[in-house]
Amino acid sequence: MKKIFLLAALAVLMMTGCCNEPKKDAPSALDVIMTRTSIRSFTGEAVTSEQLETILKAGMAAPSAMNAQPWRFVVLTDKDRIQEVYGGERRSEMFTSAGAVIVVCGQTTRMGRPHGQPDAPETELPLIFWYEDCSAATENILLAAHALGLGAVWISGYPNENRTAPIAEALGLPANIKILCSIPVGVPAENPEPKDKWVPENIHWEKW
Repeated sequence: MKKIFLLAALAVLMMTGCCNEPKKDAPSALDVIMTRTSIRSFTGEAVTSEQLETILKAGMAAPSAMNAQPWRFVVLTDKDRIQEVYGGERRSEMFTSAGAVIVVCGQTTRMGRPHGQPDAPETELPLIFWYEDCSAATENILLAAHALGLGAVWISGYPNENRTAPIAEALGLPANIKILCSIPVGVPAENPEPKDKWVPENIHWEKW
């Protein structure tokens, strides 16, 4: 009986050790930052809803002025819909070959009371830092996509109204929602080397 008990205990310990084996090292935040690069060619494979949710959670984890969190996202995954919205764009294949397109938008106004006037009636107040906040969210999205083994690219929009107006109309955006950029996301069909952007001469210590 004692021998059987010892064998059973040994088996449990072996199973426990197996289950608790450390996972392969995930890339560090610095690795992700330093190795991210823009991907403009995709295989056309779908991006899962779980991956998109993780990417968008990372976007919403960005800092924002006075914690306004003005970012809003329109996510396109239907191929016909992507073609409808972006088929006329220059280099439209960046969008149509992607598994999804995330349109990063910003709320430019909100209802509230002017600062220091708690008894004043609510009025429409500008969110003047929306584009900075949404830029921070966009960078988080790019990094999260790369960390998941996906590719993405920041396609600029704001402040070019000629570029953003047709997309805003196609998406049915309210007047106080502006497009910052569009981000095709997908399985990379290319593997470009990250660019070395380290230029010490661009740094000025203590004064210019």
